[in-house]
Amino acid sequence: MIRIALSGALGRVSKAIAEAISQNQDLELCAAIESPNHPGLGSKIGKVAVTSDLEKVIDSCDIVVDFTNPVTTVNHANISAQHHKPYVSGTTGLSPDQLAVLKQASASIPIVHAPNMSVGVNLLYRLVQNAAGILGPDFDVEIIETHHRFKKDAPSGTAMRLADILKANQNDSNSIGMDSHIIHGRNGMVGERPSNEIAVHAVRGGDVVGDHTVIFAGIGERLEITHRAHSRATFANGVIRAIRFITDKPPGLYSMSDVIFPPT
Repeated sequence: MIRIALSGALGRVSKAIAEAISQNQDLELCAAIESPNHPGLGSKIGKVAVTSDLEKVIDSCDIVVDFTNPVTTVNHANISAQHHKPYVSGTTGLSPDQLAVLKQASASIPIVHAPNMSVGVNLLYRLVQNAAGILGPDFDVEIIETHHRFKKDAPSGTAMRLADILKANQNDSNSIGMDSHIIHGRNGMVGERPSNEIAVHAVRGGDVVGDHTVIFAGIGERLEITHRAHSRATFANGVIRAIRFITDKPPGLYSMSDVIFPPT
């Protein structure tokens, strides 16, 4: 039995994670954590009461899963490292300094951190990387992401991960990312589109769970690769895979690519 502490337990994705945990006989929700001023403190998820202090409950659990905010995430990563508990985080919007904290904590414990834990999205990353290498610099690249009106950060962590993958191709002179720079939307008389842009556009509205499209636009043809999340269960299913992956791993910072595409 793997006992799980779930931080950000009353969030939209975390509710789906809690439901997924309850459907797996080898998993158990042992603690639920929320911010100290959350109105849901004291309520229950199954038999577990929601509390505000990870440090008080962490020793009764085997692993910490965190879907909160950057400040809380780095704090909980440090607490997990101090108590030698594996850590899984899907928090988005971490700064380079905050990512460095996760890297430091991963010297003591195994950590899976990914801005999107959907299996399909992580396959999208691989497909986009392959397409960029094949299509080359003659194709313009635009990224469009759409999310519900309640999402606080923009662009999404998934969109920025896609942009980073494309830009990383700059080491290959035949690839799309060569000398590229990332822009966010356009406004005004911006002039003709330069060939070395990777543009990211954020759309917000309604209850859209999450759509991501990468457009490769050439002269005379266009390729679009799209992933649409119909339910937050897709993220929860990825988290379950990450939990099972990390329980017996040595310290280190892992991605969902490590989870989904293990070395053969």
